[in-house]
Amino acid sequence: MAGRRARSPLQRVQRRSRHLRDQVEALRAESAAASGGQRQALRQRCMQLQKLVDENMDALHNLKKADEPAPVGNYTQRKEEEEKLLLKLSQQLWKLGHVLDQDNAATNDTVKDGYQKDPQTVDEDKEEDESDDDDAESSEEEDSEETDDEDKLLDDPSVKECIAVGNFNAQQEGDLTFKKGEVLLIHDKKADGWWLAENSKGERGLVPKTYLAVHNEDGESQEESDEHIEVVDETADGTEIKKRTDSHWSAVRKAITENDTVEVLATMGAVPAGFRLSTLFQLLEEGNQFRASYFLQPELTPSQLAFKDLVWDSEKNTIQPRPTRVSLIVTLCSCKMIPLPAGSIQVLSRHVRLCLFDGNRVLSNIHTVRATWQPKNPQMWTFSPRVTGILPSLLDGDCFVRSNSPSSDIGFLFELGITYIRNSTGERGELSCGWAFQKLFTSDGMPVPSKMYELPLNGGTPYERGVEVDPSISRRAGSGVLQQLITLKKQPVLLVKLRSLSTQSKDILNLLPETLIGSMCYIHLLIFYRQILGDALLKDRINMQSADLICNPILATFPQLMDQPDLMDALRSAWADRERNLKRSEKRDPEFLKSLFVLVYHDSVFPLLQSTFLPSYKWAEEESEASRWRVIADFLRKSRENDGALQSLLSSENTHKAFDISELAYDFLGEMRKNNPVA
Repeated sequence: MAGRRARSPLQRVQRRSRHLRDQVEALRAESAAASGGQRQALRQRCMQLQKLVDENMDALHNLKKADEPAPVGNYTQRKEEEEKLLLKLSQQLWKLGHVLDQDNAATNDTVKDGYQKDPQTVDEDKEEDESDDDDAESSEEEDSEETDDEDKLLDDPSVKECIAVGNFNAQQEGDLTFKKGEVLLIHDKKADGWWLAENSKGERGLVPKTYLAVHNEDGESQEESDEHIEVVDETADGTEIKKRTDSHWSAVRKAITENDTVEVLATMGAVPAGFRLSTLFQLLEEGNQFRASYFLQPELTPSQLAFKDLVWDSEKNTIQPRPTRVSLIVTLCSCKMIPLPAGSIQVLSRHVRLCLFDGNRVLSNIHTVRATWQPKNPQMWTFSPRVTGILPSLLDGDCFVRSNSPSSDIGFLFELGITYIRNSTGERGELSCGWAFQKLFTSDGMPVPSKMYELPLNGGTPYERGVEVDPSISRRAGSGVLQQLITLKKQPVLLVKLRSLSTQSKDILNLLPETLIGSMCYIHLLIFYRQILGDALLKDRINMQSADLICNPILATFPQLMDQPDLMDALRSAWADRERNLKRSEKRDPEFLKSLFVLVYHDSVFPLLQSTFLPSYKWAEEESEASRWRVIADFLRKSRENDGALQSLLSSENTHKAFDISELAYDFLGEMRKNNPVA
């Protein structure tokens, strides 16, 4: 009879981990029912198990794939899963030991003080101790409801000393390696979760906040820090340590750690495991600082006395063009092999959100392009479909891009997303189906070639690494070369094309703000707005130091069109109808075209913005979008028939929202980009 095959190094570590897990569970069960006299012995067992867990973690870190006697599939993934299990056990033991220490201290205090108390007081204290034991037991089984308060304690600038709750090895230059139990002095608590710390040897570097807890003078963690350890557990179970960022942390944290909805859908099999809450959608929802309407406004200089990106050219009697470091066109071509959601959720919109990104921060507005798809091939998304009439700007896959950021890591971040509704509950949500990043400059600072790029999609969020969109594809892959090639073809990809600009196109784009992404189909309308803005702020103002309101409905309302693409399409349509009948000489006269644009604006979208018949704009609601377009089309038709909007405005059949003069006046100081998020 053949001898039993020996276990591989990884299998031995896994076997020890399973034994340790069983022992930890047994210890937790015993401690819940233990009396005061038994807790000291349980504390000793807890320390012994903690030592064994640490030893097994060290053994795991020392393992290499080359040490395995036979090929092991998904070796890295198995090691990561094992590390997560050991980290979870370590955190459970940490909490349990802390609770046992508190109980021992409480018992000792009771013994010392009990001889000086009367019987009634002793009975009351006994009841309180029993209540405290119940609270301690329940705290081991239930998550704390005060996580926010505990996070605030750790984030308190006055708290300088922290203790490490786990081992951490530096990931890159500038990080600080530390061991569990080591006390660190925090010098700078950055918002991205990577803090500048100093160890006892005087060495400084960046450390992840999720590995830290508040440290007392006696060397033990405060009680309030226990639940923060649960945040570490959450991170360990969900993702790797995220690459540090300098902003947007609340949206990133929500997309990574507060994804109960995604976990439920993934467990049901409704979506692949690599889907997440949309990071870029969360940023859009937090305010207007990542919307095009924000970047369309001029930016003040540091002195607050002039405009940085809006300068007047007195010789040409117009605004000066502003060349930028990045000025090009990106075309969204198609998305292939995008995983399909299950029938339990209804997809309301398929789209791509894109922005400029440097690996840490979003450096521009977030632009959205809606995709189309065919029932015969639902896994392929396409853009810029052929339509009768003008192409809706929301479907236009040709996007202009401008930026003056000096970052060497700047590039495009593409996030594929769906807006969905659950059939069973009616719950709406926004999910990321994967993301891709394309740098715009090479390592030596040269622009990347203008060509077609096939970008593989990553799962998770842009701040996670090594997450697949659909891990089941890799799990089903065979070990043969042919099977690997077939699997590679099944991976989701995004096809985009980068195009350089002609001299004429560059001259046109140079009239736009220094940082902006938008659709190519409405560039001419943005330039009209910028020219009118230059006239009002630089040419017609008598006193350049005056901060008075400027009565100009176009300047006051045009940025709203950037967030309502159907109204932007209405203005495009009205302008195209009027431009079609112009003479050649009129088309060559900039001042005439500008005045005509003002007239067209007042005859088309301006009354619609104030109309009570136009429903509020709601993203990805088909009924609302159809209702809005019926109102818009009906108004434009009447405006054409009556040679203007005056008759419609004076008609008793039409009603408009009440407003005051401030809504029609441009408050340029209130609209300026004083706190630019990319600065």
